Amino acid sequence: MVLTTNPKGKIVAKTGNEAMAEAMRQIAPDVVAAYPITPATEIVQIFSQFVADGVVPTEYVAVESEHSAMSACIGSSAAGARTMTGTSSQGLALMWEMLYIAAGLRLPIVMAVVNRALSSPINIHGDQSDTMGARDAGWIQIYSENSQEAYDNMIQGMKIAEQAKLPTMVTTDGFIISHCMEVVETMPDDMVKKFVGEYKPERALLDVKKPYTLGALDLQDYYFEHRYQLADAMNKSKQIILDVAKDFEKEFGRKYDLYEKYRMDDAEVALVIIGSAAGTSKVVVDELREKGVKAGLIKIRVFRPFPHQELAKDLANVKAVAVLDRSDSCAASTAPLYAEVTSALFTHSGGKAPKVVNYVYGLGGRDITLEHVGEVFDRLVEIKDGAKVGEILKYINLR
Repeated sequence: MVLTTNPKGKIVAKTGNEAMAEAMRQIAPDVVAAYPITPATEIVQIFSQFVADGVVPTEYVAVESEHSAMSACIGSSAAGARTMTGTSSQGLALMWEMLYIAAGLRLPIVMAVVNRALSSPINIHGDQSDTMGARDAGWIQIYSENSQEAYDNMIQGMKIAEQAKLPTMVTTDGFIISHCMEVVETMPDDMVKKFVGEYKPERALLDVKKPYTLGALDLQDYYFEHRYQLADAMNKSKQIILDVAKDFEKEFGRKYDLYEKYRMDDAEVALVIIGSAAGTSKVVVDELREKGVKAGLIKIRVFRPFPHQELAKDLANVKAVAVLDRSDSCAASTAPLYAEVTSALFTHSGGKAPKVVNYVYGLGGRDITLEHVGEVFDRLVEIKDGAKVGEILKYINLR
């Protein structure tokens, strides 16, 4: 029997896409502009049916491309409307130009992103190359391990975006989460609406009593300062994310943080990972604990803003760490997550840092198994016991 975390909660079976669409329905944004792309198509398809059936009072805009989708979202949000969309992979890449504009204009657009490999070659399965490519676009990035987190993160994401005045991506791994059915606890519509609250933009283009200029030319005189303001807002959004998580726990009973620590209190070897593979890795951690190995795991939930100081503190007493990336940097010395983790340790550990190795896995949706994760831990135990680190970057399950 599955128990709810809240007496008003309802246990249902939903895929990740269905869970995200359900959260969007409960939020009931003023505008959704979207263009379908696998494996995120279902999210906006389901939501468009809600609109067609009169379930939500949302203006649904079916556009001709993902670039147009984000352009429409920018116009909508600037006009003062609560705005959402969804995309994946090449669709996110086609939005590239507009992602930076949405962030620079400080528009609280929330976008469901189903992580999928980038072409070429053409691949429709899940890896995190798409959002990692957009990691410096000025969007808050929140990653989900499962359908429950996808649902919860969408609800929190709306509140975070509007308080931080920053666009926010909420992600799931393509097909692994987006199309697989899981047990999800949903909350009553009125509770979600109360939690998210009514959107009252500080300013809007359609407010003729308080006119302002949006998208002005900004050369050497002020551009630098405005970009700093964006970076500063991203840094300050960390506290907003934590505050919203506290409110969410109080209201719904589920606890969230910038990242999840799993059996880390006395860990000597640990993984740092993002997304659905964390669930597989936790099984291995439990098995190793039964054998007396002090294994642990940190699952990054919020990649932007990156929790540098907090992560360095929690890894300070670990002897060997493996960072697992579901994306690659194509000739950088390491993959993206590893670069962030080691930068954090170098900057904030006070000279007390573990030995760290990097693994790239799962590109194009390739499986990662319990055995693969076990082999990573085997290497970490050897390093902990004095073996040389050797090659920093390795690839899991590469033929």
